[in-house]
Amino acid sequence: MSITPGPKEDERWIARCLELAREAAAAGEVPVGAVVVIDGQAVGEGQNRVEAERSPLAHAEMVALQQALAAVGDKRLPKAELYCSLEPCFLCAGAILHARVRRVVFGARDPKFGAVRSLGQILEDPRLNHRCEVVEGLGADTSAELLRAFFRARRG
Repeated sequence: MSITPGPKEDERWIARCLELAREAAAAGEVPVGAVVVIDGQAVGEGQNRVEAERSPLAHAEMVALQQALAAVGDKRLPKAELYCSLEPCFLCAGAILHARVRRVVFGARDPKFGAVRSLGQILEDPRLNHRCEVVEGLGADTSAELLRAFFRARRG
């Protein structure tokens, strides 16, 4: 059984998510980054690629999950932690549940699309056969500021 990482490890991986979010912003994408970690090792990383791939499915979490699934060669990630700079949406939360991710750590809440705390608590819903441990708030201020700056610049 995997041991839950401590605060320093969580901070390390959220910092990597924020780096990926900055890269996404530089590429003209909404600044969101995600990392999948198993036993202290990153097995998948993603940043938003919706514009580049012209697909509403190319969210940072989805990209990171796809890489992780390919790396482990399975359809499930029961030992995985998913770190993301922004609260996952319903699309990503559904994928997280189907992949059986055990723990999700995210930065800022997303009041318009967030499915983990803001609009729903799907990852912890007792009606489902899988639930995730959820930790929120790490890097939240930095993540929120990246998003505000990105949308301010787009509005001119």
